[in-house]
Amino acid sequence: MSDTATPLHALLKDGGTLYRTALEPVTLQRAAHDLKLALFDIDCTRARTKSAVLRAIANAVDFPEHFGGNLDALYDCLTDTLLDQKRGMVLALRHLHENDPGLVPHVAGIIQVCEDTVDFARENGKVFTFVLETEEGVLEPTPLPPTSSYDG
Repeated sequence: MSDTATPLHALLKDGGTLYRTALEPVTLQRAAHDLKLALFDIDCTRARTKSAVLRAIANAVDFPEHFGGNLDALYDCLTDTLLDQKRGMVLALRHLHENDPGLVPHVAGIIQVCEDTVDFARENGKVFTFVLETEEGVLEPTPLPPTSSYDG
């Protein structure tokens, strides 16, 4: 482990959400491998709607065919996938177009699902790290008010 990788290793080991744009894919890959975390590194360059982002995630994580394509289904599939991992997983969304008209109303919900998955991981002795890299730069979290459903 190099000295420059150590802070990243610590962040990944603890789980949580990383809002960065300067994280090199190979650096993330090495750190996840060192910690025995599954890595799902997703390029959202072409995903300009909620549906397209969810499809990109579903394809990369190999969600089941019955994936519902909504935020409740995203949470269910992420937590199921997480439980299938020995130690945990890293989900990296790269080049997310958070200011695109088709995504603006949905970005906070996608982030909330991932942050809820972090909590689920901790409650179940697993690690879930969510890395968010946006096209326009670092995206600061905007929490949603608590609800009983992501899509309701």
